[in-house]
Amino acid sequence: MTKAPRHCPASLRQLVASLAFLLLLLPALAQQTTEAPSPTQPLPQETGAAGLKEMLLRLQTTARLLQTTAHPDDEDGGMLTLESRGKGVTITLLTLNRGEGGQNKIGSNLFDVLGVVRTLELTAADRYYGVEQRFTRVADFGFSKSAEETFQKWGGHDIALGDMVRVIRTFRPDVLVARFSGTPRDGHGHHQASSILTQEAFRAAADPNRFPEQIMEGMLPWQAKKLYIGNVCPFFAQTCPDKDYTLKLNTGEESPALGMSYIQFAMEGLRHQLSQGAGGWHLPPGPHFTFYRLLDSVLPPTTDKDGHENDFFDGIDTSLPALASRLGKDEKSVPWLRPELEKFSQKVKAAATASGKSQSDAAAPLLEGLAILGDSVGKIERSSLPASEKLDLLTRLRQKQQQCRQAVNLALNISIEAEAANSAGGSPVFATPGHTLAITAKFTNGSPFPLRLTGDSLQTPEDWRRQPERHHQDRVVQPGASVTSNFDLKVPENAGYTRPYWHRDNPETESINLIDNPRYVTLPFPPPSFHVEFSYELNRPGGAARGQRMQNSAATVVMSTVRDDEDHPKRAALAVAPVFSVMLEPGEQVIPVEEGAATSVKVAVTAEVDHAPAGRLRLDLPAGWRAEPAELPVELSQGGQSKDYRFQIFPASLKQGRTQLHAVLAAGGAKYSEGFSVVTREDLNTFYYYQPAVQRVSIVDVKVPKHLRVGYIMGAGDDIPTVLQQIGINLAMIPAEKLAGEDLSQFGTIVLGIRAYDTQKDVAANNKKLLEFVSSGGTLVVQYNAGTSEFNSGHFTPYPAELSRDRVTVEEAPVEILDPADSIFHDPNQITQKDFDGWVQERGLYFMDQWDDHFKPLLACQDPGEAPQKGGLLRAQYGKGTYIYTGYAFFRQLPAGVPGAIRLYVNLLSAGH
Repeated sequence: MTKAPRHCPASLRQLVASLAFLLLLLPALAQQTTEAPSPTQPLPQETGAAGLKEMLLRLQTTARLLQTTAHPDDEDGGMLTLESRGKGVTITLLTLNRGEGGQNKIGSNLFDVLGVVRTLELTAADRYYGVEQRFTRVADFGFSKSAEETFQKWGGHDIALGDMVRVIRTFRPDVLVARFSGTPRDGHGHHQASSILTQEAFRAAADPNRFPEQIMEGMLPWQAKKLYIGNVCPFFAQTCPDKDYTLKLNTGEESPALGMSYIQFAMEGLRHQLSQGAGGWHLPPGPHFTFYRLLDSVLPPTTDKDGHENDFFDGIDTSLPALASRLGKDEKSVPWLRPELEKFSQKVKAAATASGKSQSDAAAPLLEGLAILGDSVGKIERSSLPASEKLDLLTRLRQKQQQCRQAVNLALNISIEAEAANSAGGSPVFATPGHTLAITAKFTNGSPFPLRLTGDSLQTPEDWRRQPERHHQDRVVQPGASVTSNFDLKVPENAGYTRPYWHRDNPETESINLIDNPRYVTLPFPPPSFHVEFSYELNRPGGAARGQRMQNSAATVVMSTVRDDEDHPKRAALAVAPVFSVMLEPGEQVIPVEEGAATSVKVAVTAEVDHAPAGRLRLDLPAGWRAEPAELPVELSQGGQSKDYRFQIFPASLKQGRTQLHAVLAAGGAKYSEGFSVVTREDLNTFYYYQPAVQRVSIVDVKVPKHLRVGYIMGAGDDIPTVLQQIGINLAMIPAEKLAGEDLSQFGTIVLGIRAYDTQKDVAANNKKLLEFVSSGGTLVVQYNAGTSEFNSGHFTPYPAELSRDRVTVEEAPVEILDPADSIFHDPNQITQKDFDGWVQERGLYFMDQWDDHFKPLLACQDPGEAPQKGGLLRAQYGKGTYIYTGYAFFRQLPAGVPGAIRLYVNLLSAGH
């Protein structure tokens, strides 16, 4: 899925999702879906006549809506799609965090790399909803049981609130819609916090005394007209008491333009969120309702006698001419505005009528309307209107200009392709500092009219010097014909790389992202750096536009070809990357005190350009440590070529603690000390994750059994096996699909990776064989599973036990050892209370809440204010062997190098031996 280092997260799905929703999904799970469109191309519904019809709908309204949620997959996709694609509303979805702290249901990566994956997944879903995406800087630190804990982790309200206010002041929505209620019924503390913050932001965004630094940046206060909250009725409920809601929307309404209902189309988008387990989600046709309650408003009453409304925008005139009415008495200073807006609206209606006869006939009235908008925008900029009113007008009219240009290009069936190539030929993967690329762009006129190209340009970052253009302007492009333009792109030596604009120094403990480039704050990613733009004129004979040249432009992103982790070529926006990528692998190393006389380190170096300069690679080590060899020569002649370089490391002394190793490559007069990963998937766009060339080393005082052979069966994916091998465990991976034929008697202990029963059908199918292994004298360690009903109905445990969703989210929660005399706390490592210090993110999840007397609970812990939970570590004697179930979050602790968790885990492996 992603050519990425170890870290990568997934956010938690809504715990409050009702059983009714799950039952609703079951009949449709077997439905087949159509092949997903390319992530770099518009959806079919956004092209041709269908795309033009939708854009004309958008041009007829100024309605703006902002929905707020906590994590990716929280959004009300059905509502967003209905409002955006069904009614033409301009929508922004503001998601507080990127899901960095949740579970990854398709891989082993956790934390910030999965934050990048989850962002790509959400923006893929957004394409279907028809919305823009924004984020705040707070991170998902894992499941939280209360808003209070959430705000404590996020440093109070103001960090997330400030970013929310920034989005409101920039986007200037008419309506705010919180997905959640802000009460305990929302379940996850992040859910509660997202609504609480939205309710604060509704008024705070209009207060110039709140976040005044934003006002100094040029943003102005903005008061949205109405505020709604959600989760007032169970999600996907078909009925709701009248008193509980203000607005009821049928997202199951069929859309002829989409070929399905709005919520079904939204589900097509949501299914891209595979790390959430959404790949198999479907909905059958039929009515589906979503409910919201009006909580605050600055308008006169808009509800009927029953307290209900028909639309979010009841009481708000969202027509174009109504923008003049919003000025109140100030409309007198721009008496021309209302007539101009009415003329523009008439042109849009004329285009809609014309498009019914011929798609291309809509172009002329739209171009005339575009000229009207351009004139109006210029007059408003020069007017004496108050700054806030001027900003709001310009925000909305500039958006209409953009939409109108898109509509013209759709009407004329204009297409542009732009491709990067090396100046010496061949396809580059990246633009690298100091090198020159050749950009070729093709403009195709798909209309029945000749078009005259009046200009073309390559758009690059502001501080880049433009190169001479190798083409001719003022060319006529006949119907159905194409022309090309060529550009030379010289990449400056100091060019910034294409990378996330945020980071955390320690993703395992920090809950706030640091912003590296404030220019992009709240955006999903920095936008693509390279665009090609063509300007053209239409001189259509006859009709209202006779003899009149009307101008428009069209732009596209410059593309290149990257390769995914299976070496498949993939189209992606041209990105800027360093000449070399340097990565220490793995990113974490655990060295046992007893065995740690020497260890090995691998440094992966990749050249991203042909004829990269030769260099020397070395390690920066802690004082007294040494490496053999001291340095290694690096010579990589081809772009994309990678090579691993190995060093033997000799620590000065080994005492439990933490330190770091750094890799540095000196080449061509520059130093390279970080690496990056291409994060992509067949159904997703592409972005990049950077990390310093650092290996974090945990020196752990752990005794390891010498003669124990362990078999590990991977589930959803985790990095526990890597750590076990680092500390000297004799470990072999057992592919789940080979379990049926595997001789298990060669192992003393078998471990099931996280969510093994959820994700590996062969594990469930061969559960009897696993229990027979235990009965014959083996030890089976079963780690947590998330599918509680499936696990319980499968009766996988040797004696009756019930898996629950119970968890302990506070990583510092006190842990009680229930039977200090049990051998698990003594062999081969002595376990004390200190071994529960320094845990990260959480204690555990999916504990048992009922069990047969054959099971013995070994630990107890609880979140503040709750009763002790004893179902996180259970041990049972079964036949001659030992069965262990653990919900404690070892999959987080071992890769983080937590000493006590490593010692306890080794003891679990040794149990019964």
